[in-house]
Amino acid sequence: MTKTAFIAIVGCPNVGKSSILNRLLGQKIAIVSDKPQTTRTRITGILTEGETQLVFTDTPGFHRPRTKLGENMVRAVTESIGDVDACLFVIEPTGELREKELELIERFKREKMPVILCINKVDTVPEKEKLMARILDVSQRCDFAAVVPTSAKTGDNFDALREELFKLAEPSVHFFPEDTLTDQPERVIVAEILREKMLRLLDKEIPHGTAVSIEKMREREDSDLMDIDAVIYCEKESHKGIIIGRQGAMLKRISTRAREDMERFLCCRVNLQCWVKVKEDWRNREGLIRNFGLETKA
Repeated sequence: MTKTAFIAIVGCPNVGKSSILNRLLGQKIAIVSDKPQTTRTRITGILTEGETQLVFTDTPGFHRPRTKLGENMVRAVTESIGDVDACLFVIEPTGELREKELELIERFKREKMPVILCINKVDTVPEKEKLMARILDVSQRCDFAAVVPTSAKTGDNFDALREELFKLAEPSVHFFPEDTLTDQPERVIVAEILREKMLRLLDKEIPHGTAVSIEKMREREDSDLMDIDAVIYCEKESHKGIIIGRQGAMLKRISTRAREDMERFLCCRVNLQCWVKVKEDWRNREGLIRNFGLETKA
């Protein structure tokens, strides 16, 4: 008998949701960086083992939005919770619970859905007493189906996390072929790879004001070489200069690192050409948000 569970991975920005998804799947399909709000849209990851299929939705960090893009990101979280069978709630191992985390806990109670609490980054807390205190504090706030401390960085305790996640599956047909990892088109993943390199190489607010459009993606005949043309959009002329860098040095670094990841993902050689253009205040322009594929319908 086949079983399936649709599970949303939710939490505040920068708690490691995308890293957890990548670790569960054993392959990178969601970009990661040390900057908050790296994930902008819902990303589906599929894990099939034997008769059981888990369909994960990696969501943007739940935060207080300051732009229309931010509003779309928050809407993606709230809609995801309503569309799934269960949630994987990810928090950090120290500090007070944030306002948005408390809001999510109240939402879980209203929905009365199974929720697994995942306390990530336990490798950063050597004192077990602090970790136990954290588990006790958060566990008292909601009737979680399970509480699993993990480290997406080291893989610590992921066997236990997978075991708890598989318990959530109910008898159902599988909705994806067993060898499917994601429903994201290659163009989307390629664009996200390029954006990830900007998040890692550029400072402060600049990478958050960028979007990537893949204008061309075509494999050459009788060759294992794929031509990819990408346009990077930013919000200010001054940002354009920083992204390009002196004599094009920064754009070359970004493109080189992106090309290397694209070749690993696509399993072919890549000829990547990048251009930088300015679209002022695009994060508050609904038409541009929609054009960049970042719209979440109300």
